Amino acid sequence: MPEPIEALWAQYKDSGAEDLRERLILHYSPLVKFVAGRVGAGLPRTVDPGDCISFGMFGLIDAVAKFDPTRGIRFEPYAIGRIRGAILDELRALDWIPRSIRAKARELERAYAAAESRLGRTPTEPELAAELGIGAPELAQLFGQVSALNVLALDELLTNVDDGPGAPNLSDTLRDLDAPDPAAVFESLETRQLLADAVSALAEREQLLVRLYYFESFTLAEIGKVLGVTESRVSQMHTKAVLALRTRLAAMS
Repeated sequence: MPEPIEALWAQYKDSGAEDLRERLILHYSPLVKFVAGRVGAGLPRTVDPGDCISFGMFGLIDAVAKFDPTRGIRFEPYAIGRIRGAILDELRALDWIPRSIRAKARELERAYAAAESRLGRTPTEPELAAELGIGAPELAQLFGQVSALNVLALDELLTNVDDGPGAPNLSDTLRDLDAPDPAAVFESLETRQLLADAVSALAEREQLLVRLYYFESFTLAEIGKVLGVTESRVSQMHTKAVLALRTRLAAMS
């Protein structure tokens, strides 16, 4: 973080001045457009991109108010989680996903869990299609339909959505460097290990997709170029990877 920003953070946390808060929000506002763009890429066209940006601004404002520079973590990753969470919370409140799509997503999850239990490993797409009693084209179409349900941050897979917008995410489990808490440290390490185990069980190309999308901030189009497939195919692979992670994490917990 550049020195002027460090000084601005220190002044704001000491005084709580409104003008300093607005300067911080203005400085970090490009993060909102970045996150809204990534979330919006997986949404139906009926969702206004401007709404996502508006929802995200509330997340940024909340992040600036609650961020503690003394914890030794960078603001950007912390804010991205808050911004994305605010967008998703508002989209859930709007209930923009048709009930039929939600029902198909639940059916897909049940079929995936059943196939994985029966096979003792991650099912392939043909095996998943057979479990559902459909063909490969129908499965690809199903992945496309439910992909909008998977526009969530990877750390949200470890958060109970029913806990509401105030539920902690992975960044919230990081310990305060000035006040070590062994229980919090253990919980954070255990959570990370669960996630690492779930990701390592994915197919090699799906592991690469997860790393590029969630940790390297690649777009689906960029990942398609790396993998040598179309963007729509990457979207299908992403849906299958998230489905696998959700199934495994639910079983682990």
